[in-house]
Amino acid sequence: MRLLERVYNEITMIIRNPEQRVAILVDVQNLYYSAKNLYHSRVNFKNILALMLQWRKLTRAIAYAVDTAEETNKVFIEALHEGGFEIKQKPIQTFVDGSKKADWDLGIAMDAIRLGTKVDSIILVSGDGDFCPVVNYLQQAQGCLVEVLAFGRTTNKELRELADEFVDIEEYPDELLFQSRKSVRPQRNEKNNNQKKPQHNAPKK
Repeated sequence: MRLLERVYNEITMIIRNPEQRVAILVDVQNLYYSAKNLYHSRVNFKNILALMLQWRKLTRAIAYAVDTAEETNKVFIEALHEGGFEIKQKPIQTFVDGSKKADWDLGIAMDAIRLGTKVDSIILVSGDGDFCPVVNYLQQAQGCLVEVLAFGRTTNKELRELADEFVDIEEYPDELLFQSRKSVRPQRNEKNNNQKKPQHNAPKK
């Protein structure tokens, strides 16, 4: 995919080879709301899969989503499936106080630990800091690389630092987002202008 060539050339910190086994775990809600709030747009999950996989062996690609029973949600889930993802859904829970919640954190963590012994790298597509203990366990106890892809401004700082490689979606909106007419790319301040490449952390030893 020629559109992704620029990103391929910049994401080079982790040594990739055709024999490397990877699993991609996507926290759909985390990315959905970040894309909506920051860009008024949607994430191109198909391009994310192609970018992070490159020529490596894909063991599992799982998208964790919430079932809202809305027609737009059904279309969204179908698009994820057509993009090459296995879909795991759970309904929104309504509690006695009227609050609602649908949390996939535990499910993603359990799958990551289970898959960590079967792959060389776990690709976590989320900026949620609740995954920090899991990332640390995968690296230290299982010797598994962990790559993280998410929106830089909404990614937990510790998670970003723990990752063997962090890819900021905001550096590549043309490649990784569907740009709508209402999309507005955020203005970069002087500090951000000096950080035009994704953060690459040295692999843990």
